[in-house]
Amino acid sequence: MSVLTGDFTGCSVLIYDTDGNHLGSSLIREHDRGERRIQVNLMPDELKANDNCKLLILSSPTPCEFSGIVKKIGGSMSIAMFQGQEKENRASTRYAVNNTALIEALIIDGKAYSLQNPIKVNLINISTTGVRFRAPFYSFEVEDVFSMHMVISNSRKKITAEVINHLDNEPTSSDYGCRFMEIV
Repeated sequence: MSVLTGDFTGCSVLIYDTDGNHLGSSLIREHDRGERRIQVNLMPDELKANDNCKLLILSSPTPCEFSGIVKKIGGSMSIAMFQGQEKENRASTRYAVNNTALIEALIIDGKAYSLQNPIKVNLINISTTGVRFRAPFYSFEVEDVFSMHMVISNSRKKITAEVINHLDNEPTSSDYGCRFMEIV
């Protein structure tokens, strides 16, 4: 998990309930670092005052993960952030996403090579360390580095990532696990 020292104003945030169910995505309108609280453009209807939630903030260079509790202050709703949430038995908690992305370039020896036909992929999950997506069968190999564009909450993110594993879903697709190298 990240520390609460960065300014997350303007970042996209994925909001989940405590069971990991995706409730919504939004942009962070305001981040009060002293109060460790954020205000988002769109609070999910399912969240009420004093509800607990999980947050995955798509900050640069890598996402940050927090637990939160919804607070009603002066008539407006905000989320107080804290750390120390219980994690699954993995390096990073995976959060389900239902979104598409576009891989537009392969990166070889530090140089980007644009693809004539960008590859449309379906995002499966995202964490603070990486992303898993489904793509056409045999699109990538382990150690391939690529540039991906995705849009979350009307915010376009450019991600550079490296394939670290894959699982073939014969005959049409493969799932690829990737680690983040950079998010812009």
